[in-house]
Parts: sequence; structure tokens; C-alpha cells
Amino acid sequence: MKLVAAAFLVGATVIFLITRWQEARGAPGWVGYLRAAAEAGMVGALADWFAVTALFRRPLGLPIPHTAIIPTRKNALGSSLGEFVGTNFLAEPVVRDKLRRADIAGRLGTWLSQPGNADRVTSELATVARGAVTVLRDEDVQAVLEQAVVRRLVAQQWGPPLGKLLAQVLADGSHHKLVDLLVDRAYEWVRDNQATVSRVVSDRAPSWSPRFVDSLLADKVYHEVLSFAWAVKTDVNHPMRLAVDRFLSEFAEDLQHDPATMERAEQVKHQVLAHPEVRNVIGSAWSTAKKMLLDAAEDPSSELRLRVRDGLASLGGRLISDDGLRGKVDGWLEGAAAHVVRNYRGEITALITDTVERWDATETSRKIELQVGRDLQFIRINGTVVGALAGLVIYAAAQVLF
Repeated sequence: MKLVAAAFLVGATVIFLITRWQEARGAPGWVGYLRAAAEAGMVGALADWFAVTALFRRPLGLPIPHTAIIPTRKNALGSSLGEFVGTNFLAEPVVRDKLRRADIAGRLGTWLSQPGNADRVTSELATVARGAVTVLRDEDVQAVLEQAVVRRLVAQQWGPPLGKLLAQVLADGSHHKLVDLLVDRAYEWVRDNQATVSRVVSDRAPSWSPRFVDSLLADKVYHEVLSFAWAVKTDVNHPMRLAVDRFLSEFAEDLQHDPATMERAEQVKHQVLAHPEVRNVIGSAWSTAKKMLLDAAEDPSSELRLRVRDGLASLGGRLISDDGLRGKVDGWLEGAAAHVVRNYRGEITALITDTVERWDATETSRKIELQVGRDLQFIRINGTVVGALAGLVIYAAAQVLF
């Protein structure tokens, strides 16, 4: 295109020289019109060549002011571009209006409601989960979990929350099933261990007591114990059961308000947390969770992936049918985008400014010229043509008037 534009200049120059030579040899009057047009075309071509060249370099290498605009004003142009983008594209009203008209929630719902797309998102989420879990070092996660869990447990008193929990269980009557289980097991043990009960009684009898007396006494004690266990088992209002309820209620109250009981609970807490097996359980929790997560993420038919897929598809359906939910999602997106442009617009536009500043001035000028230079050469061509027409009109007007 430079050659084409230069050819127009050369053509105008040749025509000017020929017509000027003809005029010197007494050519007819119409030659003057052609010479004026060619002369003006030359001026227009040269002027536009200067203008186009001045954008990218100094014409003929001369230090003419306001030339080589792009290389010398590169940073200012980058700053202006960043400011332009920030003002006209990253303004909060513009972003909100664009998101509101885009109906992102509706489009997302339509897309997610299709099973293939829900499967695709689930697969991508599984890949992200696998990558995140794999990147984390086991020892670091275990150390963090152990420190966080142990520190939290140590910092929190066990007495008051346990007492409150026990009081709620007693108020709901949920402990009755546990008491029933203990009573049943106690009765069954007594029923099935007559020999053991008899031996205990006999062993504690006086040495001078006759053996048959010991045997009778042991049988009597056994049957009394068995009767007592049966009575506790069958009577929900048995004094023993009521005594257990009173004990548990008092114990729940003491855990919350009695300093001595609370201190004993703290001692038990420290003993439990200091036990090696407890620390091993806490430390190995991450390994177990990691294996479960990786296995679930790898298996397309796992319960986790199926639930995620069904949840995404259900979300898509709700976004389509539920106007309220769709409005909330759109509002969240607008709010998030507005927060970003409101608080980080400077950092975003700085990306443009800093990038332009790092560019080499000469290389930048060359790249821009390669991108837009073809159109700029048409300016030179148009300058030649328009200049020739203007010169022709001016010369003709001058001939008519003078």
C-alpha cells in the first residue's frame, strides 16, 4: 500500500512536470487545468505522507516538533487508554446495566437444566477438587487440622456445654432408651450368672459358717438381686430409675455451675486430648477424608458426583421457573461485579497502563503501523485525489474570476 500511495504521488509529479513543460512551449489552455490539478495532488500527497509518517517516526529523520507521536507518547497513550476503558467500560452503572440485560441467571439455568451440561460441570468440579486435594501436602494439612482442633477443644470448657446438652437430653426423655438398655443388660447378666453371684456371696461368708447355710444365703441373695433387677427392668417408675434421673439432672446442673465438677471435667478433657490414640485419630482424619474425596471424585457413579449433578440440574430448573431466585442470582452477580469495578477498577486499568509502559517504543510503533498502516495509506491516496480535485476547482474559479 505504501507503493500504491507513492505511485499516486509519482504519477501526480510526472503529470505536473509534463504539463509545466508543455505550458512553457505554449500548450493550449486546458493544460493549465491539468497542471493545477497535478500540482495540488502533489501537495495533498506530500501533506498526508507527512501526517501519516509523523504518527510512527520522524519524517526524513528530522527533529520536527509533534512528530513520532506513538513512540514518544506511548506511555501517555496507554494511560489515556486505561482511563478511557475505566470510565466507559468499567463504570458501575455500565456494568450493572450490561449484566441486567444479559440475563445471566436465566441463561445459566437453561444451560444447566440440560443433563449433558450438568455432567460436564460435575466432571470439571471433580477435576478441580482432585487437583486441589492433590496439591495440598498431607503433613501440612494434618498439622493445621490437629492444631486447630486441639486448640479449639482446649480453649473451650467442656463442663457447661456438656451439662447443657445433658439437660436437654433429660428434658426430652431421650436418655430413657439408654437406661432401658443398661437395665436390660444388667438383668440378663444377673439371670445368666447365678454361679458367679453365689460364689461371691460364699467367698465373703464367715469361715465358721456351715456350707449349707452359705449356699442357702447365696441363693436367697441371688433371687433378691434377680427380683430387684426384674423390677427395675419392668417398672418405668421404679425408685432406682427415678434415682438415676435425679442423679443425671444433678450432674447436668453441676457441670454447668459447680466449680469442682467443672474442674474435674477439664482434667478429664486434658487427659483425653493428651492420649496418643486421640491425637492419632485427629491426625489421620485428613488422610481418611482425602481418600474418600478422591475416590468419590474419580468415580462418575459415586454418590457425591450424582448428588452434585442432580443438584446442578435442579438449580438450573429453578433458575428457569423461579423468578425470585433468578432475580436474587442476578442481584448477586450485579453486586459482585459492582464491588469489583468499584474497588479494583484502578488495578484493572493499571494492567493496560503497565503493559503499554513495558512495550518497546519502536517495536510498538512498528506493530501498530502494521495493523492500521494499510488504512492509513488510503489517507495518502485520498489526499492525492482530493488535493488534485481541489486544485482543479481553485484554478478553474481563479480563471473565471480573473
